Amino acid sequence: MIEKIFDIEHESTDGKSRRGILHLPHGDVKTPVFMPVGTNATVKALTKDDLEEIGFEIILANTYHLYLRPGSDIIEQAGGLHGFSMWKKNFLTDSGGFQVWSLSKLRKITEEGAYFASNIDGSRHMFTPEKVVDVQAQFNSDVQMQLDVCTGFGIEKKEALKALEITENWAKRAKSEWLIQKDRGYKGILLPIVQGNFFEDLRKRSAEFVSELDLPAIAIGGLSVGEPAEEFASMLEYTVEHLPKEKCKYVMGIGTPDYILEAVHAGIDMFDCVLPTRNARNGSYFTHDGNLSIKQERFAKDFSPVDRECNCKVCRTYSRAYLRHLFKSQEILSSTLASYHNLYFLHNMMAEIRNAIDENRFEEYRTNFLTRYRGGNIV
Repeated sequence: MIEKIFDIEHESTDGKSRRGILHLPHGDVKTPVFMPVGTNATVKALTKDDLEEIGFEIILANTYHLYLRPGSDIIEQAGGLHGFSMWKKNFLTDSGGFQVWSLSKLRKITEEGAYFASNIDGSRHMFTPEKVVDVQAQFNSDVQMQLDVCTGFGIEKKEALKALEITENWAKRAKSEWLIQKDRGYKGILLPIVQGNFFEDLRKRSAEFVSELDLPAIAIGGLSVGEPAEEFASMLEYTVEHLPKEKCKYVMGIGTPDYILEAVHAGIDMFDCVLPTRNARNGSYFTHDGNLSIKQERFAKDFSPVDRECNCKVCRTYSRAYLRHLFKSQEILSSTLASYHNLYFLHNMMAEIRNAIDENRFEEYRTNFLTRYRGGNIV
């Protein structure tokens, strides 16, 4: 019997959104939740203390990159990711499947696993679903993902079906290996991944398959891969319809306010993306009136905060003029302050979303937020 790790605390009466608690080895996580991406066991430009100050309860790390450098044995010897990085709250680690697909110039997918060349030194490696489970157990991940086959938008159905068949086989093998690790004392949970590209019958098949695995939570993959926004929203809603309501659901790779609001609207509980910090390093700040590009000349003498309604220490302390100066001068502090603001903005938005769900007004909140965010875009 797979343990229950998710409690739905309140379901909104005005839609499918819900607020819950995810019970994980390094503390409870309030949902819906946005998770910052710390590819190399660090969120770029920020310290663990910054993340704790903002209030995050879970962050991501990347299996592919950490397996290649510094190596899973070293991380295990350090006490897992928590001992290695000193982040004492939860870690979710991805499977590395996306990186094999997107980074490796040499890769071959077979029934056995994914054969690939390192993007660092060209050395050759093999990921099997069992090995990926074992590596993530060495990391002591609180949430780990199965190895899956990623596909892009616009591929032929035959290719999507082949990828799905392999992903299903890998999910069964990953579950078997995870149960072995559980017997050895590993506490983290394993998530299977819904695939099927943008074909409804394949999506339904995959959703029903992962539901039958009866794992603690479910991830939805193969979205936000270059498709139009309306395709993302419709396929996400269709997929969720074929998944058990009581399971925690995670959509990978979304991290802008509009996509997050669409996901919560569809009943999703968890999401992540590198975009908030990547955009920050390029001088782009989230605001209630759209994205603000700090590099623009018109901000050179603007001594107002980035967002007057934001209460983060960046907006309380620094002006647009100063932040523009830091960016134009290529000061490291520019990336730190912009990353802090963008993550604070999303974390605060998630708190507002949970409150709106509790008060059965999420759809009103969503409409009002998007009207202003899209209509007032100040790029």
